[in-house]
Amino acid sequence: MSQTDIFGLHAVTSLLNRNPGRVRRLWVQQGRRDERVQTLLDTAETLNIKVVEEPKAQLDLRTGGGRHQGVIAECEPIKALSEKALDTLLDYAGEAPLLLILDGVTDPHNLGACLRTADAAGVTLVIAPKDKSAPLNATVAKVACGAAEVVPYIQVTNLARTLQLLQQRGIWITGTAGEAEASVYQTDLTGPCALVMGAEGKGMRRLTRENCDQLINIPMAGEVSSLNVSVATGVCLFEAVRQRAAAQS
Repeated sequence: MSQTDIFGLHAVTSLLNRNPGRVRRLWVQQGRRDERVQTLLDTAETLNIKVVEEPKAQLDLRTGGGRHQGVIAECEPIKALSEKALDTLLDYAGEAPLLLILDGVTDPHNLGACLRTADAAGVTLVIAPKDKSAPLNATVAKVACGAAEVVPYIQVTNLARTLQLLQQRGIWITGTAGEAEASVYQTDLTGPCALVMGAEGKGMRRLTRENCDQLINIPMAGEVSSLNVSVATGVCLFEAVRQRAAAQS
């Protein structure tokens, strides 16, 4: 039976609070009884989740040296949603959904950070291609700090075709590219919008770019020419959040 390990106090706490049904058991470091760990143990007892104590060295082995902070949750693996869920999610997304599309983001740390930002910004759903994308693994879950449990994440077979389907629903596809003439701060992001973030260095793939309705950039004042994809995602998403809040005030 497949499984995955979620580790770290914050990630495990979020998992227990948001999706405890995935947890099979908790592995806790022997001798750890500080307040945060005790709170986890009390929650596990309430949920009838088995707790196993192990020496720190054993926990280190389970995480491959990852920073587990004395607690690991053995749980059902996170799974991306089926493409079939896309229409249903959009049906209930309201008049101005905000989508995030990740094209070629292969680093689990970046995926986790993007999911965390997407959750904070109130993103309707995150879409990525099945190929050349980071897997939903323990690293993603830890970096996402619980967001991987709650943000709808769909992997699609054909991203270009999915973009066309979104356009048919009236969603404006906005791609990010360093050479774009329009700034994110000059672009209206208040309507139905899907922000497309490309891989670091390479950016969006050709077919993805060709299916965008417009391209925008993030103005760069210093010597560096680009931002980490998760940082760029935060800049663009929260500019959209700012604009939407201003439009409603």
